[in-house]
Amino acid sequence: MLGTWINAGTVLVGGTVGWLFGRRVPEAWRSTLFHGIGVFTLLLGVRMFFQGANPLHVLLALLIGGILGEALRIEARLAAFGDWVQRRLPANREDGRIVEAFLTASLLFCVGPMTILGALKDGLQGDYSILATKAVMDGVSALALSAALGPGVLLSILVIVGYQGGLTLFAQWLAPWLSDPMMAAMTATGGVLLAGLAISSLLELRPMRVGNWLPALVVAPLLVRWLPLG
Repeated sequence: MLGTWINAGTVLVGGTVGWLFGRRVPEAWRSTLFHGIGVFTLLLGVRMFFQGANPLHVLLALLIGGILGEALRIEARLAAFGDWVQRRLPANREDGRIVEAFLTASLLFCVGPMTILGALKDGLQGDYSILATKAVMDGVSALALSAALGPGVLLSILVIVGYQGGLTLFAQWLAPWLSDPMMAAMTATGGVLLAGLAISSLLELRPMRVGNWLPALVVAPLLVRWLPLG
């Protein structure tokens, strides 16, 4: 769970700095930081893709997983959940400000492909590089959010540790059931999702429904197990 603790630490630092001094940080600085993280995330995804998996397994996993994701409308449901929470926030109350900060930060930091992919990779392989990258992103976001919404952002640390850490522990339980080729296929597929996330959200080059590819992370190891391609 090292990646989750790093993530919690950056949110703590970023949220505290943002709460105390965030209004003095220029928007241009935050934009430059996010673009740098975006380029790094893109290259990290490419690196993961070339880690020994059969490209056909990855391609089939993306196609099958994408169809499943579109049928289940995963991306739309995640967005709808966020909208549903926002509509039910208390209005015009001091404690409502804290609730808004907590829920907004929790959704931003814990709902998305990078959380799931990073937690699985940390739990399965002890590789927290994705969560470390996410930690830097979340730290910058926490700075901006706490500057605007206040210290309630820091409460999202509880959700990060509970939800993201729980996924990591689940992956550790799952690890003995996955062979090296199955994990390689999952890693390579995750690399494609990571690259898509960088292009879509961080660099804002082209909109993509990356969340609808999440089922591919499950499909990829199953294809290795049941459809050997040499």
